[in-house]
Amino acid sequence: MCYAALFLSAESLPSTYGGQVLPRLRSLVSQLEIVAPGEDWRQRAAALRDAEVIFSGWGAPRMDEEFLTALPKLKAVFYAGGSVRYFTTPAFWKRGVRLTTAQAVNAIPVAEYAQAVVLLGLKRFWHYAQVTRTTRSFPVERPMPAAYGSVVGLVSYGMIARLLRKKLLAFDVEVLVYDPFLTTEEAARENVQLVDLDTLFASADVVSLHVPALPETAGLIGERQISQMKPGAVFINTARGEVVNEPALIAVLQRRPDLQAVLDVSWPEPPEADSLLYSLPNVLLTPHIAGSVGAECQRMALAMMDEFERYRAGQPLLWEITSDKAARIA
Repeated sequence: MCYAALFLSAESLPSTYGGQVLPRLRSLVSQLEIVAPGEDWRQRAAALRDAEVIFSGWGAPRMDEEFLTALPKLKAVFYAGGSVRYFTTPAFWKRGVRLTTAQAVNAIPVAEYAQAVVLLGLKRFWHYAQVTRTTRSFPVERPMPAAYGSVVGLVSYGMIARLLRKKLLAFDVEVLVYDPFLTTEEAARENVQLVDLDTLFASADVVSLHVPALPETAGLIGERQISQMKPGAVFINTARGEVVNEPALIAVLQRRPDLQAVLDVSWPEPPEADSLLYSLPNVLLTPHIAGSVGAECQRMALAMMDEFERYRAGQPLLWEITSDKAARIA
């Protein structure tokens, strides 16, 4: 048993640690100090000095030198979320605090969302729903790729894209992948075809974006890629808005009403009130819901408690990450 602290945003506390989640956490530790919102930790500094482990989620405080000095006994952080770049610092990694995350668990609903959009996109679901509503009739000609024999392009082949690929194995689709870090040998093992970015956009019936937001990926997808897409193709972004040059995307979508964009993220987020992303008929904009929501957030917290039990037992952690890996998480 050990002294633990729980840092979260006020809204994440009930959504992530609600129900039976918080009682389970209390049963695993000798004492639990809850700080929500997490940035209020300075007001509770005296009570946090003996904390050995941190449980957290969305709304974690920045763990810099000041924070680490206030928690001198800290040994491990169990983060019920994905990206940790917003709260980790060089001082954190230098201190040698262990860090594990529920990124793999959060990948599940994102892959489920992407799978649903891929399959609906191959039926040109949104296009024909709009045509039917507008014309109040069923079109005689309904060209669409459908699933059988169609081509799905995955931009970057990280955790979410790999999970999506596994889900697509149930369907007769060809999968193209662009990922400069994926080897030809690994692509063969995954039964995907490794191609360059332009070839992927020109060949795929649906393109699903899974690129992390890094300095080198900002604006990676622009006018050249989108304009090369096949007639009636669908572009999906569940990754990060800043990876896409949105003015270029909007310009192509205005010229190409046959294309469909399904965007769960944007840059900025949400878009400015006058953004055409709200009004273009070939854009479907959702409010960053692909990741964990509702009870799915509790699944992440429960996964971190399982991870804590492994930690307490001296067993290997399933999802421990290093500073290098943390820098690559979206």
